[in-house]
Amino acid sequence: MQAIERNIGYTFKNKELLEVALTHSSRHVSSVNNERLEYLGDAVLELIISEYLFKNQKFSEGKMTKVRANIVCAESLSQAAMDLKLGEYILLGKGELVTGGRHRKSNLANAFEAVMGAVFLDSNYETAKEVVLRALEKNIVLALKGRLVKDYKTELQEQIQKDGDNTLAYVLDREEGPEHNKTFYINLLYKGEVVSQGMGKSKKEAEQNAAKKYLFGDE
Repeated sequence: MQAIERNIGYTFKNKELLEVALTHSSRHVSSVNNERLEYLGDAVLELIISEYLFKNQKFSEGKMTKVRANIVCAESLSQAAMDLKLGEYILLGKGELVTGGRHRKSNLANAFEAVMGAVFLDSNYETAKEVVLRALEKNIVLALKGRLVKDYKTELQEQIQKDGDNTLAYVLDREEGPEHNKTFYINLLYKGEVVSQGMGKSKKEAEQNAAKKYLFGDE
């Protein structure tokens, strides 16, 4: 638990709150799970990000809603959870564990929300805000640039077509890992040549990452 506290930059007074925040519903040996804290954390995140955008950006209501949705969506929160290495500490039932539950985006996003809800309960709004904004700093920057949680394949295809070209191809290079927890590597070919490679827990995710890498390089 100390490793998680170091990663998020907060030390819990009530350690039990953190343990509950990391307990998945599949963990039947426990009478509690993180679903209630996830519910609270979802509301806490929405308020913190809403306040941040209101105070720091001159966006319209519609633009703030769209940017906030990108920042607090499952894709964004699962990435933040991976950055904090939360997946290593989620308490899972055996079935969820053997089917790759530690890397499942929904589990990671839910755990992130639950941990932030636990921070809020264990401290106060201002402290929770500091923890949340620090954990989501990278995603906030990308969202403000319009480069968070996008369909990179479509964006790349549109760019290529502007030049009158349509010679993109996504080709599976290899698969690694056991059947229930594979990692896929996809080569992106442009005019028959490999121009980037993406990896992911699904072919679709790997293709998106290959397109993103070609568009923006290694960020």
